[in-house]
Amino acid sequence: MEASTPPLVDISGIRNVTDLLAARAAKAPDHIAFETRQPGAELTDPWQQISTGEFAGEVETTARGLIASGVEAGDTALIIAGTQYRWAVADLAALYAGAVVVPAYDTAPEAQLAGIIADARPVAAFAGTQEIADRIVSAAAAAGQAPPSIWVFEPDDDAAATGGTMRDLAAAGETVSAERLEARRSQATLDDIATVVYTSGTTGTPKGARITHRNLVGQVLNIGAAYREVVTEAGNTILFLPLTHVLGRALQLICIANGMRVAHLANPKDVVQALAVLQPTFLVVVPRVLERIQGAAAASAAEKKLTPVWNAAVRVAEDWGSFLEDRDRDHAARPKFALRVQHALFDRLFYGRLRAVMGGKIAYLLSGAATLQPGLARFFRGIGVPIIEGYGLTETTAPLTGGRPGALTAGSVGAPLPGNSVRISDNGEVLASGVGVFAGYTSEALNAAAFVDGYFRTGDLGSLNSDGALTLTGRLNSIIVTSTGRTVSPEPWETAIEAHPLVAHAVLVGTDRPYLTAILVLDAEAAAGWLRGRGETPPAALTAHGLPRVSDPGLEAELDAAITAANAAVPPSEHVQYWRMVCIGADRADDFVTPTMKLKRQALIDALRPVIDELYA
Repeated sequence: MEASTPPLVDISGIRNVTDLLAARAAKAPDHIAFETRQPGAELTDPWQQISTGEFAGEVETTARGLIASGVEAGDTALIIAGTQYRWAVADLAALYAGAVVVPAYDTAPEAQLAGIIADARPVAAFAGTQEIADRIVSAAAAAGQAPPSIWVFEPDDDAAATGGTMRDLAAAGETVSAERLEARRSQATLDDIATVVYTSGTTGTPKGARITHRNLVGQVLNIGAAYREVVTEAGNTILFLPLTHVLGRALQLICIANGMRVAHLANPKDVVQALAVLQPTFLVVVPRVLERIQGAAAASAAEKKLTPVWNAAVRVAEDWGSFLEDRDRDHAARPKFALRVQHALFDRLFYGRLRAVMGGKIAYLLSGAATLQPGLARFFRGIGVPIIEGYGLTETTAPLTGGRPGALTAGSVGAPLPGNSVRISDNGEVLASGVGVFAGYTSEALNAAAFVDGYFRTGDLGSLNSDGALTLTGRLNSIIVTSTGRTVSPEPWETAIEAHPLVAHAVLVGTDRPYLTAILVLDAEAAAGWLRGRGETPPAALTAHGLPRVSDPGLEAELDAAITAANAAVPPSEHVQYWRMVCIGADRADDFVTPTMKLKRQALIDALRPVIDELYA
């Protein structure tokens, strides 16, 4: 089965990605494009507003510096920094200079960074801090290469010990004329490579995905056109996803091109406080953030002895969300009188306060990067914060499919976005084609297996309904085949358990084993708070380093009930027989969790092999 959506925008008249900023700066130079704060400033301190014209000026100044420093068209420029305004400047400046941008996570270990440098061979690099600059030099040495020219966003003092400062770069470009800059800016075509994004996902070895200017321009303009009621000049958002991740970067370009104001946060833990200050109209989140918001509300209700009332409010919100889905399909649908009265009551008691915690102005959320429980999606829609569920990969230049306002269905990641197609193979794999699909990996050896009949093999399993909307059902490489020959997709059971506020991740185990077992990775902060709320002392394992097992009677009883409920929702042959609780210490987080909060499944299984063996002893 196949579904396609025709493009909404003709991009043939656009030269490359830089035209998006150039056109916006010419059209609305005084419109506020970004809100920034000084390093070390409090979230509640005034944020500085930067217009599109000012941003374009900084981009051009930085691009001149790159050209003066010897960067040629087609050279690669590395960016390693936390999510911040200067990341946006460096990204567009490198493209203005004709370079290919290579982002890398600021948490990448030296071996991974050395592999990226060996493959990409950057001639220039932007580092968020002096420490990152030093790591780039070390990784280049490990890769057997001379270090690139390095420019530091936030040096330890006025003179960077390694490389130069952004002021140094700006000064170097003073001799580069506007004509020379414009010639370089307009040199790349839509079919040239704009960026190489190294993705290991949850599997391991980084692969360099070559993304063209056509991919980015096509996605940015078509997504902006498809979501005009979401991406508006009057709107604003907070970006806290890593800009190394293609979704965060694509969203930033969509906002720049369409005039939506952007604020950056490097630390996701600051988001809740920032919501009240910046009052965004749109936000991209991962499901875990939504689970924590709902969990915090439940904990607050418990402290006030209102748990039964809160549970009723959750049910009513989910029912109201279901009604709104029905109304999308039938505009004549009306809620039952009792539901309408209950919803109005709980809106005064709970829902309005939750919206206020989220800033009070959010019109839509976009959830991606992991499976969102349908009940959670309906809950948020029911309280007045509808969630757009989307799906995409680095190789599809962020979103491939997405729900549309007025046609949102919990559990579905929507129809193909304009200019893209989705096909389901005979074995259920989701295949992708269209304007967003990348130009292949830097290693040609990987490309033959990555495509079939011109479609990219996503590795995900799914199905299309009669309206062309996609529902994901699992990962091809996560399928469990037990020693009895039973084939099990772990995602339904894992997703059910991960809906519990105490569980950060769940892993079903059973390949070549006689029965299924599970590892539950606890949300240490939530588990500790839950125990304190019961007057109990949290076990030391919740704050320990490494990958400690957790043993606590209260936690075990609470999660045993959740496992019983999850088992009841699947066939008896797919029931979990035994399980263990663990915590991932802060010192090992990068080993087992991606920057977008996905679990590195196989890495965790390998590390916990002795624990798993005990479950089968």
